[in-house]
Amino acid sequence: MSAALKVVRPGLFDTLQDMGRTGYMALGMPTAGAMDRIGLVLANALAGNKPGTAGLEIGVMGPDLLVEADSVRVALVGPLSPSLIDGPDAPPKPLDSDRSHLLKRGQILKVGMVEGSSTAYLAVSGGFALPAFMGSLSTYARAGIGGFDGRKLSAGDTLPLAQTDVPARDERKLAQPFDYGKGPVRIVWGPQEEYFSEQGRKTFVEAEYRVSKEADRMGIRFEGPVIEHATPPAKGGADIISDGIAPGAIQVPGAGLPIVLLADRQTVGGYPKIATVASVDLPRLGRLLPGQVVRFTAVTVEEAETLRRDQEARVARTIADFQPALPAGGIDLARLYEENLIDGVVYEPLAL
Repeated sequence: MSAALKVVRPGLFDTLQDMGRTGYMALGMPTAGAMDRIGLVLANALAGNKPGTAGLEIGVMGPDLLVEADSVRVALVGPLSPSLIDGPDAPPKPLDSDRSHLLKRGQILKVGMVEGSSTAYLAVSGGFALPAFMGSLSTYARAGIGGFDGRKLSAGDTLPLAQTDVPARDERKLAQPFDYGKGPVRIVWGPQEEYFSEQGRKTFVEAEYRVSKEADRMGIRFEGPVIEHATPPAKGGADIISDGIAPGAIQVPGAGLPIVLLADRQTVGGYPKIATVASVDLPRLGRLLPGQVVRFTAVTVEEAETLRRDQEARVARTIADFQPALPAGGIDLARLYEENLIDGVVYEPLAL
């Protein structure tokens, strides 16, 4: 019998994502992939998967999923408030996020809302049994490729699972939510910082910028003080010969407001890039919501590399520090019933 998760009710923007479709930008193919790679890595680790296994990226509001498998282990990571429905007339029971859960056939997982972040993640043990496109299961919805039919999930979709059943084991949880860091977003100048005046560069690192409503998987448009371009005929202006777009590249068009380009970014662009977000802070950018305010600060390439190595070490420690997780209610009844709780009987006759 095949195993699957069926979408009873879709979320707002739920797509399958892994670490991205790398190696094809020269052909005009964007990488796509998880907006928050750390969230996906932790979800996969809780589920017992390799770090790059494709999972569901939950955008703002998650789906309701019917379990059509004997058993499935799911792991939820992010600020979610999930719940579980055991049967048609059963009330939902609250579940914890940042941990794994063993689900059975007929149960409905309500992933719930994402609170305080734009993304959260759901991984399943063994992953999803879907064909890769250009070596990746990542969804690139603008072109309709990858993932599940190249689009966000809809009611009635059935996501096939690679495993029809999962072995029993202790469930695991994060000891505490991962710390993504606070303070200014770290950037490295360039590659076209000379296209901006000294005052423009100063404005960029001294002002506050607010995430606009034009924020999605392709990038974030910020609102705030205008960044001044250098004056022609010196090297400057708001246009360049189109060149490659790296993750986190910060374009500044003629209007003078920055655009940070993210997972679904185009492969080339013709606006000058004042700076590039250090990879250590890309997961933070992938979690921002409209209205949130950020500042930027410059670091060297060497500092950015050190920060990323330190972050990878913290992710590894977080995984090493996973703790056992009890079922809702605090007692694992199934495991309890398997144990011999009587170690012996003492008989004492009643005194008559």
